[in-house]
Amino acid sequence: MKGNDESQEYQDSVQDNEQPQEEEQAQMKEKDKVLYVGIDLGTSRSAISSGNGNREWIESYVGWPKDFIAEKVLGKPVLFGNEALENRLSLDVCRPLDRGVIRKGIEGSEKAVKEIIRHLIEQVHPDSNCSINAVVGVPAESLNSNKLAIKDAVSGYVNSLMVVSEPFTIAYGADLLNHSLVIDIGAGTTDFCVMHGMIPSEDDQKTLFTAGDYIDEQLLNGLLQKFPGCKLNAYMARQFKEAHSFVGALDEPVVVELSVNGKLVRQDIKEEMRRACESIVPPMVETVIELVAKVEPEFQEKVKKNIVLGGGGSLIRGLSSYLENQLGEYGNYYVRCVSDPLFGGADGALKLAQDMPARYWESL
Repeated sequence: MKGNDESQEYQDSVQDNEQPQEEEQAQMKEKDKVLYVGIDLGTSRSAISSGNGNREWIESYVGWPKDFIAEKVLGKPVLFGNEALENRLSLDVCRPLDRGVIRKGIEGSEKAVKEIIRHLIEQVHPDSNCSINAVVGVPAESLNSNKLAIKDAVSGYVNSLMVVSEPFTIAYGADLLNHSLVIDIGAGTTDFCVMHGMIPSEDDQKTLFTAGDYIDEQLLNGLLQKFPGCKLNAYMARQFKEAHSFVGALDEPVVVELSVNGKLVRQDIKEEMRRACESIVPPMVETVIELVAKVEPEFQEKVKKNIVLGGGGSLIRGLSSYLENQLGEYGNYYVRCVSDPLFGGADGALKLAQDMPARYWESL
């Protein structure tokens, strides 16, 4: 009898050990059927990174042919990104994210965001049999107002969703989860997020509207004032900025071609470029000081030495050292840039999606 009891105990023990293993294998099998994607939905550029190794980005523009002739010439019912900009005379072009917020009620905006989401997901070639779980990054202060609009935009394309702030996705992707300050400089907004080793609260985040678009406006106004007869628009100002942006000192001139009274003329726009790019720095300094002051005193020095710039604005030449110098009178700060400004947010969102416990997902 004793032998039988021991045998039964052994079989029960084996079954108890097998059950968690079977459950774990079932969970792993179920996870294999899910494609995780991270989406950085930006005013100027939108990017996607997927668990199958594919990633893509586009300019956040959508265009529809104005008439049947335009559609015949272009051969497509809808165009995206640079292709839309290059053919904008034949298109109704929409840039749907104003300062990172979906412009509800503006004609074409909500439709355009859905098109961008659909197009991005198509670009990573998901398997037709898998479900899609997406983490979407948005500007910090628009997080709550954007959640419902993004849910509407992605429904039909993804199965589960989580919406988080863009600087948080950068922090997650770069393992900056504790004692750090991440600054995401986009086109519509500059977003700040202090990380304390937990999901950041509203008090840990702030959004400024002095960002890439603001630089474009300052540059355009400065050039029109200096060269009254030149033909310029916002697209040209942005191209000049992306090719020549800098802050601080620069040895060489910044020469571009301007159409002045119908004639192409080469002009040095170095001073106008410097003033435009530096215009976003004072509010950045003020916000960094404000957020660091909220940190518990014993951890402030750690945060000061761990400030990271992301987003397209981090590509401005000399910005990290210039910002560091401007912060110098308030203490010893160290500022650096992320290694991949273009995909930093999308890659971080993907990493977050892959690590996310099931209870945090919102099923669609």
